[in-house]
Amino acid sequence: MLDWSEPSSETIARNTLPLAPAAAGATGLEDIDRNGGRVSVDDKAMINCRADVNQLLPLKYRWAWEKYLAGCNNHWMPTEIPMQADIALWKSRDGLSADERHAIKRNLGFFATSESLVANNIVLAIYRHLTNPECRQYLLRQAFEEAVHTHTFQYIVESLGLDEGELFNMYREVPSITDKAAWALKHTQNLEDPGFSTGTPDKDQAFLRDLVAFYVVFEGMWFYTGFAQILSLGRRNKMVGIAEQYQYILRDESIHLNFGIDVINQIRNENPHLWTPAFQDEVRSMIAEAAELEAAYGRDTMPRGFLGLNAQLCEQYMHFIANRRCAQLGLAPVFAAADNPFPWMSEAMDLKKEKNFFETRVIEYQNGGALNWE
Repeated sequence: MLDWSEPSSETIARNTLPLAPAAAGATGLEDIDRNGGRVSVDDKAMINCRADVNQLLPLKYRWAWEKYLAGCNNHWMPTEIPMQADIALWKSRDGLSADERHAIKRNLGFFATSESLVANNIVLAIYRHLTNPECRQYLLRQAFEEAVHTHTFQYIVESLGLDEGELFNMYREVPSITDKAAWALKHTQNLEDPGFSTGTPDKDQAFLRDLVAFYVVFEGMWFYTGFAQILSLGRRNKMVGIAEQYQYILRDESIHLNFGIDVINQIRNENPHLWTPAFQDEVRSMIAEAAELEAAYGRDTMPRGFLGLNAQLCEQYMHFIANRRCAQLGLAPVFAAADNPFPWMSEAMDLKKEKNFFETRVIEYQNGGALNWE
């Protein structure tokens, strides 16, 4: 549970001191302090922490540890899912419409490199600056899941015999995809600098901005049009293998998103001086701008739409999602109230829903030792 009590002035002062990475012990690879005391819970903090980041226990943020355990239980691999039906449908002349094929290829083109961009951000930026070992433990699990997701798109592209160069270069060659990737990378300009470190209000806000861009926008907004497209096809018994893989990815991403929201809110709680009205306005502007970029992507992937899905509905869905993300961050909505046009998406994220055991994987996709068959 998050602690929303007001931090003491001593805590605020400690967290706003400019700290060099070595002095803060942020990496965990500094020289051993032979006279260092044992870490207590009160010594731990999300950023700019002086406590030894190699000491996992005692846990302070149990929610982070629980998400790590949930991620381990949600283990799956793409090669476990058969693709024969998808291959036959893709090769069939009349199996899919031209609009459906266009949407699938654009969809795969966006996801194919997006998972790598997210993984790079986790490993090269977030992990370095998040000075809490239980949160880092979850990040290690998330980084592996991003690798599995990248593997998924390689598996799909290879199974369907698609043009690898075309799919994996769409983030450079298709404007609606390039615009999203460029927007995301813009918000990590400072963090990709090896010399960057947190420790001042401006730099701490830069780190928060990165967290918002990648957890709230990239994973919490921009993946959802793609999820809706493929899962909509799956509901019509088309591309069922890809749809099942997307369902598992969606559930991974829901944990990623919730972890990121908790991290942002915990940093905000421990460092209220960072969450200024001006910064809140900036975050709301980021979310609104991201929703417009996603709407443009929806129009590009579905210029005419197909049964049950079109760009207008996806834009409405994105407005619904954007307002929801604002609420999770304690911000005012950026769009007029919008109904969710795809209520069935909630079913896709229901971890307790089960499928016929003899038909496919158990939908909880937990490992054998964690499943309860009673």
